[in-house]
Amino acid sequence: MPLLRNLGATLEMIKWEHSVLTLPFGLTGAIIAARGIPPVGKLLWIAVALVAARSAAMAFNRLADASIDAANPRTAMRALPKGLLSRRFVAAFVLVSCAIFILAAGQLNALALYLSPVALAVLLLYSYTKRFTRWSHVVLGFAMGLAPTGGWVAVRGSLDPRILVLTAAVTFWGAGFDVLYACQDLDFDRQAGLHSVPRYFGIARSLWIARIFHLVTLSLLGWLVVLFQLGPIAIAGVVAVAVLLAYEHSLVSPGNLSKLNAAFFTMNGVISVIFLAFVLADELMRAAR
Repeated sequence: MPLLRNLGATLEMIKWEHSVLTLPFGLTGAIIAARGIPPVGKLLWIAVALVAARSAAMAFNRLADASIDAANPRTAMRALPKGLLSRRFVAAFVLVSCAIFILAAGQLNALALYLSPVALAVLLLYSYTKRFTRWSHVVLGFAMGLAPTGGWVAVRGSLDPRILVLTAAVTFWGAGFDVLYACQDLDFDRQAGLHSVPRYFGIARSLWIARIFHLVTLSLLGWLVVLFQLGPIAIAGVVAVAVLLAYEHSLVSPGNLSKLNAAFFTMNGVISVIFLAFVLADELMRAAR
């Protein structure tokens, strides 16, 4: 029973269900690199690497922010502030997750292995950025944006600058919805001396900043289509993402942030899955011609 309680608390701590945020974009990068479906074995190691990296980042964030989470009424019930998990256990979980990530990278190719410490540095150090910059949301977005580039490197064993356009698109997508989510903590950030876009610009302007970020995302996805000469199905995928982002922004207003909950993250997960599905269909259609 203690093992099951620890497992449940650990899965809640890392929000494992939100792996759907970055995993599909990582697979999208791999599919574009392969111009179709990569070998199953490679796909499995890519998935292991992406899940392990995200698990390490989430657990490290909870460890770094334990005292902040305890002081924030919205996060005071998380596993560490509530005492459901010990700091030692979470630290061990971070180390094991990092080791699994490096192991998976080593199974993919030499370049993936060499770049794995760099990726981990970005993923882990993000947790401290809100202590000194209002643009920590962009750093988080960049950490998420490493997924498609990682997928490309895993398949090709090299780095093509074109895939960085998808990394940039994911960066602004993640930054945009993190700005929206951070609006919930405006008062606490002011009180605790933490930095965020909402703290400096207020709710109304922050919503506009998030919209601009997401317009940049759509522009970059369009550029990606051109760079890789993707077809009409991929173009339809960009349109679908645009519709979903528009719906997402319709859920919030300066006077109503009640929809910024777990379902909000689910919506962003749908966006990444939808884009993956359309790009995959486009590549399979191209290969069939």
